[in-house]
This record gives sequence, C-alpha cells and structure tokens, in this order.
Amino acid sequence: MITLSTSRIPGFYKLSMKERMQRVKELSGLTDEQVQAIFRTGSLPADQADRMIENVIGTTELPLAVATNFLINGREMLIPMAIEEPSVVAAASNAAKMAREAGGFWAEGGEPIMIGQVQVCGLSDPHAKSIEILRHRNEIIALANEQDPMLVGAGGGAKDLECRVVESPRGRMLIVHLLVDTRDAMGANAVNTMAEAVAPYLEEITGGRIYLRIVSNLATSRLTRAWATFPKSELGGEDVVDAVLEAAAFAEADPYRAATHNKGIMNGVVAVALATMNDTRALEAGAHAYAAFGGRYRPLTKWEKSTAGDLIGSVEMPLAVGLRAATAVHPVAKAAVAILGVKTAQELSQVMAAVGLAQNLAALRALATEGIQRGHMSLHARNIAILAGARGDEIDALAGALASEGKVRLDRAKEMLSSMRSGQPVKNSAGEG
Repeated sequence: MITLSTSRIPGFYKLSMKERMQRVKELSGLTDEQVQAIFRTGSLPADQADRMIENVIGTTELPLAVATNFLINGREMLIPMAIEEPSVVAAASNAAKMAREAGGFWAEGGEPIMIGQVQVCGLSDPHAKSIEILRHRNEIIALANEQDPMLVGAGGGAKDLECRVVESPRGRMLIVHLLVDTRDAMGANAVNTMAEAVAPYLEEITGGRIYLRIVSNLATSRLTRAWATFPKSELGGEDVVDAVLEAAAFAEADPYRAATHNKGIMNGVVAVALATMNDTRALEAGAHAYAAFGGRYRPLTKWEKSTAGDLIGSVEMPLAVGLRAATAVHPVAKAAVAILGVKTAQELSQVMAAVGLAQNLAALRALATEGIQRGHMSLHARNIAILAGARGDEIDALAGALASEGKVRLDRAKEMLSSMRSGQPVKNSAGEG
C-alpha cells in the first residue's frame, strides 16, 4: 500500500478525465487493472459524466434490478431498483405478490411543495415582526416568483409564507418559510434562488440580520402515504400477523430497533431513487428527521390487524423527488423512468412509498418468523463464492453448499472450492461428507 505523497494538485479540475486519472494513478499507486475498472465507462458516456460533477475520473456502477408483482393504485408496474445488498429486490417482489391478492398498494400525496428557510436574527420582537412579514405576503411571493418565470408558467412557484419563532443557544430567531411548488423537480436550486432573492426585502421589513437562506430537506409539505392489506393466508396464517405486529411494536417502543426498521424502509426507497438518479441524501435526511418529529424517533410505518385477521400496513414520509436534473440527463435514469411509466414527481414519490412499505413488510415477516439471515445469507453466499475465486458454474454450486451448511464465510468458501476442484467430496464443518 503506497503512502500518498500529497493531495494538493493545483489545476486538477482543468485536466481532462484521462489526465486526472493518470495523476491519481501516480499518486495512489493504482494498478493498470484498477485504472481500467475506474476509467471504463458503461451506459454513462465519459463526456457526460465529466459535465455532471467536478473532478471526474471515471464512473461506478451498481446492479440494476427489476422488482416484480407490484400493483399500485390499480396499475401494474415493474420497479427498477439499484442496490448492492442481496435479498432486497427479492423481498420487495415477494411482499408485492402478497399485497396484490387484496388489491395491491394504494398511494396518495406527494404534492411538490418545498420549504425555503430564511433565518432572521437580532430581533427583540420576532412575533411582531412575523405579523409584519405576513402583511407583506403578496409582495414577497411576487418577488420570489420573479426569479423563475418558467416554473411559474408551468403552474409552480412560490405559493405561501409561514413564520416561526424558534429558541436557539444564541437566542430567539425568526424563521421565514417560503412554500414553493417545484412541479416535477426536486426543487432545491429553485427554492434556494428564491430564498436568497427575498432575503434583502425581509431584512428591510424586519430591521433584523439575515443569515441562512436555504431549502429544508424536512419536506413536511411534501408527505406521501401508501397503504396495503396483506391477507393472513398469504403471510402464513394469523400467527404470522401477530408476530409482525409484535415486531412493529418493538420498533414503536425502542429507537434502537426503530433505526433499523426505518433503514429497511429506505432500502426500498433509496434503491428506486438510485435507479432514477434522485438525491438519496435528501431523502434519507428528510425521512429520519420526520421519524424524530415531536422529539422521539419512531418508525415510519404503522401496522394493524383487520377484523378479518389480515395485516394492514401504512407508511407516511416526506419524499422530495423529481424527474428533472440528473434524472433527465442520465441514460439509465431515463430508461428507469420509462420502465416505471410515471409522468410526474408526485407519481414517482407514490411508487417509492409503496416499495418502502413492501420492503418493511418483507423484513418484519422474515425477522418474526425464520429470521432475517436465511434468505439474506443464501444470496450473500454468491458474493462470497466469487470472492473465494469461483468462476462460472462453480459460483452457484459453491454458494449452494455454503448456504446449506449455514456458514457463509470466506475461509470456508476457499476450503470448499479447493475440495470441489480437486474432485474430493465437500465435507461439512463437522468433518462429515
């Protein structure tokens, strides 16, 4: 392993992709094979990647899969999902299959309203100044909308104002919320531009000092809900329904469990976000902040039992997604949107909510019955087999042997592979053939 001599590379951003890659190779001691792995481009052309972000040296890829069996708002859908974790796509597909027996998933909401925050400090009377700001509501909204006439022409733009007085370690602050309809964009850039534009006028009205002017990723005006019924006959009986409810109650009572519970939901949401090139960091931040709304971290889903003994699940969360920016530029993202057949950001958010709910059901059912590792490790075994050096048909054979033994470890995989290649019978960990 080489010790990096310096990370100071003046004018690095001015170099071509090939020149940047060469400098990184020299400084990091990369092999030709490693350089080829990074520099080789797939569906995203090199020149396009170089324009999307700065200091580009290549591209990276995730497996792109399709979850099946989804019926959302009465419409049959295939769901593109990009993720590196085994079992997620299979689990979502299986949960969707169970839900379709009772009509599938239903979803609503996701109105594209984003919040731009303007921080006003140094006020002795922030409540009075809030009223003064609201008196100038129309002028402030008009000033904001001057910044993006195309958005306004499409039916979006700034729609309303809210004022909040918050206590902080540095005293009371007046926070102005600019509510912006971003249409089919996630909208951060448009909202930030509007917030910055109205800041001087707010400073003039209040006599305070403006500091931050930026979008909030806690998009509480952009909540999306999805729900579904999972018949007990599909789940494996009413005992399984009760087991899922016990697991859900655990998450309600304990934030340590709720964190992993919500991570499972985000497995589905983020996989769709990655496939469509949406901002996964904004989605994660918004979801977890919303889970902690009210001062206690809670699960994003709710689970109940119907009078017939079936399981009913629902999810509510902020989902700030769009069909513009990278989604409209990246070739794979455009293809993923075509697979989904969605036409609006609102529809995309509803798909994500349904997939998150499906993934949560699958995880809870597995945890409450046979345990999460059974299905997960059988799929993980393939990765371990490849790491051990298996090729071609060896991969499935070795993965099957590892899964059957129940010890999916690299050292054991290498032992088994050696035995397979020498023609010797593979012995289990107890030494038995």
